[in-house]
Amino acid sequence: MKGEEFKDDWRGARLPKDVLQRLTRRSPWRATFAVLHDVLILAAAVAVALYFWPNPLAILLAVLVIGTRQHALFVIAHDAAHYLLYDNRRLNDAVGRACAMLQGLSMCTYRVIHRMHHNNLYGELDPDTALHGGYPRGRSYLVRKLLKDLSGLTAWKTYAYFLGGAPALNTQTHVALRPLDDTSEKLRQQARRDRNMVIAFHVVLLALFAWSGYLVQYLVLWVLPLVTVVQAILRLRAIAEHGATTDFSSPLTAARTNVAPAWLEWLIFPHQVNYHIEHHLYASVPHYNLPALHAELMKNRVLDGAEVVPFRTTLGKIFAERAREGRLAA
Repeated sequence: MKGEEFKDDWRGARLPKDVLQRLTRRSPWRATFAVLHDVLILAAAVAVALYFWPNPLAILLAVLVIGTRQHALFVIAHDAAHYLLYDNRRLNDAVGRACAMLQGLSMCTYRVIHRMHHNNLYGELDPDTALHGGYPRGRSYLVRKLLKDLSGLTAWKTYAYFLGGAPALNTQTHVALRPLDDTSEKLRQQARRDRNMVIAFHVVLLALFAWSGYLVQYLVLWVLPLVTVVQAILRLRAIAEHGATTDFSSPLTAARTNVAPAWLEWLIFPHQVNYHIEHHLYASVPHYNLPALHAELMKNRVLDGAEVVPFRTTLGKIFAERAREGRLAA
C-alpha cells in the first residue's frame, strides 16, 4: 500500500524471478535462531557480571558484550521493520517490537523513518544523511564523534530520531517534513501507539528495578551499554555503509558492502548487515539470505564497480582528510 512500501532499488540489478522467489522466502526457524542467539548471549553476559559484581573488569567486559548484542537485536528489529522476520505479520511485528522496546526504541516508528531512507537514498527526504553525510572529514573529526558517543552525550539524539524526530527538508516548499508525515494512516497510528508503549514500559521497568534493589545493576548493565557502546557502533556502521561515497545515482555506489573477518562482523555487522548494497537493491530479502543474494549479484556481474570493499578500505575512505564541502554532517 502507498505509504507503507519499501521500494526495491533495481537500478542495473534485476535478477531472474525464480532466484528472487527463493531469496525472499522467509524461514521462521532461522529468524527465531537469530533472536535466541542474541538473547542467550545477553543473558550470559548479565549473569557473569552479576556473579562477579562489582568487579570492574567483569563489568567492563560485560558492558561491551551487552552493547554489541543490544545492537544486534536492533538489527533484528530492522528486519522486522521490513516485514522480513516472519510471514505472519502479527508475529513479525510482535517480535520486532519486543526487540526494539527492550532498548527504548519504537520499531513501528523506525519503520516509517527507515522507509524514507530506502525510498529517498541520498535524496532531500533521506533522514539519515545528517548522520553519514559530509565524509571524509579527517581522522580526528570521526574519532571525536565516536568518543562523544562513548561518553553517552549523543544518546538523546538517537532516541529522538528513533521516536519520530528525524526531520527532512523539502527543498521545493522549504517545509520541514517528518517521517510520520510520509506514511499511511494505519502505520502512523501504529507508530504513535508503539512509541507510547515504549515510554510506559521503561518507566515501569525503572520503577521495578528501583523497588527490587537492583537499580544500579540495571543502569550499569543495561542502560549504560545502550547510551555508550550502541551509540558508537550505530554511528560507525552507518558511516561505513554510506559515508564518503561520491556517486549517488545508484545504490551500487551510494551504499557500501563491507567485507570483514567473522569476529568483526559479530561486533559491528551482526546478522549479515554488512551486505548493505544488496539490502538496498532488494530490501525484500531477509538477512540470512543476503550472502546468497551477494553471490547471485556477483555471478551476474551486477556488482562490478560497486563499493564492495574490505572494512579497512572503508576506514581509509572515511578517515581521509576532508576533500569536499556542501554535505550535511551529524
